[in-house]
Amino acid sequence: MKLAARHAIACAPQFEVLGIELDDLSADDVAAHVADAVITGRRMLVVNANAHMLTLAQRRRWLRNFIKQADIAFCDGAGVQFAARLLTGRLPHRTTPPEWVDAAARRIAPFGTVFWLGGKPDVVERAASVFAHRTGTRCVGWHHGFFDLSTGSADNAALVAEINRASPDLLIVNMGMPRQEQWLRDHWPLLDARVGIAAGALVDHIAGRVRRPPRWVANIGLEWAVRLAIEPRRLWRRYLLGLPVFGGYVLRELLLGRPTVVNYGLSARLPKQGN
Repeated sequence: MKLAARHAIACAPQFEVLGIELDDLSADDVAAHVADAVITGRRMLVVNANAHMLTLAQRRRWLRNFIKQADIAFCDGAGVQFAARLLTGRLPHRTTPPEWVDAAARRIAPFGTVFWLGGKPDVVERAASVFAHRTGTRCVGWHHGFFDLSTGSADNAALVAEINRASPDLLIVNMGMPRQEQWLRDHWPLLDARVGIAAGALVDHIAGRVRRPPRWVANIGLEWAVRLAIEPRRLWRRYLLGLPVFGGYVLRELLLGRPTVVNYGLSARLPKQGN
């Protein structure tokens, strides 16, 4: 199933890492674009690109295309930020969904609606309740992440119907990379939702199951170490194996001198076709 091409984000600066174009947007920028899409009724797909995502995308063409076709693909993590500095000479903004999603939701309160997808049943239910209380948005549904994700499954058909009945302004998908991206790729054209957000572990942060380290830890590039210490069984492959692979890709690009595009003018992305 093919997604439409990206909608242009006016004056959004862009940079490229490992052949993938990303947006240089701050947390405030992302929140503003997401809220504006809801207010104006424009559909928008938002993805975050960290070192893990860009590593996976090197051998998954569908994932590269998914990032390319998303309306916003922002830098999420010091690894991508540092790679951009090495490859382009510029230091882009970096942010994560927990840093901007509340602000986006508050901008559309009290009329804004949210549907949560992914996580354990008790966790996603709590996240939906906490988020609605602290942002003023209305939860119109939630669904855990333990269902048959295979293409054409009865579970998927029922879930799409459930989301479409709710018709949410924000659809927040928390199923980990690359499962959440693949699910959105396959089902976004079928969904009646204004903004789709690939949010990773956001559901666990909102529910209070996982706490983020202080910002200064992320600023010195060690957030991955704290996360690994907290969830070693889930994250050891990503960080202990994945980060060296990502570094190897960056080093190869740096040594080979492959041209890296940096566009700090208007976005070069193609407009969406219709909604």
